[in-house]
Amino acid sequence: MSAFNTLVAGFSLGLGLILAIGAQNAFVLKQGIRNHQVFWICLCCAVSDAVLILAGVGGFASLMALYPWIDPVTRYGGALFLLAYAALSFKDAIYDESAMDYSATEKPQSLGSALLVCLAFTWLNPHVYLDTVILIGSVSTQYAGQREFFALGAVISSFVFFFSLGYGARYLEPLFAKPQAWRYLNLFVGCTMLAIATSLVL
Repeated sequence: MSAFNTLVAGFSLGLGLILAIGAQNAFVLKQGIRNHQVFWICLCCAVSDAVLILAGVGGFASLMALYPWIDPVTRYGGALFLLAYAALSFKDAIYDESAMDYSATEKPQSLGSALLVCLAFTWLNPHVYLDTVILIGSVSTQYAGQREFFALGAVISSFVFFFSLGYGARYLEPLFAKPQAWRYLNLFVGCTMLAIATSLVL
């Protein structure tokens, strides 16, 4: 596989994982809609993801050399996790009727306060470690000799996603006020996770 294809694989996995709507993404979306500290919030999220991704990719390489049995355990465990992730996304796509409603009249946060909240959403969320350190780290072991390109692709996806979400949020506000938009997004996330899970076991 070429370095470019490996980079695209890392980008696709990173983007697929990060697209799932959680507290962190909802916070970035909210700040973007209200145009409050958007640059610093996006940078905080992207850099945090980059640190965790690099730790996962680098750490798993070392662990694999010491304990070869980790490979099948993490590969099949990751596939099961992704299948569960996909199932939840499909469930939300079918049954969830919610939509985002953020008031622009709320008092804006200071930069320090906004960053603290952002860091809490990122580093106190156990799912971020599953996604970045464990899952991306384990999948990266399938790209021996090109893990740095896989990691780079995943890191780029974080920067692209967070800055697109933050600065594009004001344009997306009318769209995501409709439950139908969240259904399509969850459907896309579910299909992405299902495809990645399949690639891990085949």
